[in-house]
Amino acid sequence: MNEEVDQFMANPYLETLAFFSVAVVALLIFLAIFSFITRYNDWEEIKNGNVSVALATGGKIFGICNIFRFSILNNDTLLDSVIWSSIGFGLLLVAYFVFEAATPYLKVDQEIKKDNRAVGVISFLISVSISYVIGASVT
Repeated sequence: MNEEVDQFMANPYLETLAFFSVAVVALLIFLAIFSFITRYNDWEEIKNGNVSVALATGGKIFGICNIFRFSILNNDTLLDSVIWSSIGFGLLLVAYFVFEAATPYLKVDQEIKKDNRAVGVISFLISVSISYVIGASVT
């Protein structure tokens, strides 16, 4: 079985398809986890035109994909990339909770739900910025 997988992954087109497919599935799973922990319905708010939620969600999407990018670049196997991306996602979650805890006078989720665009932009930038730090750290 390993020989078949090695042969499959030796083809750069199939390898790209494999990494892409796994990254998309993981992105959907990771976004579902983020949606579960936020105090608003991401996609309903976006549908209603909430720019702050769109910014925060876009930052999460970029952050997750950026971590995957670094993980794919730094690992030889799909499994290693998934493991390191999952660790990176866990760190991105930690950053989300730290952001919430570091601003006790400001309820981030409530402000984003109210379409406070300043908070939405900061949330976007934190996700993107932290993803670069996390990405540089994955091996």
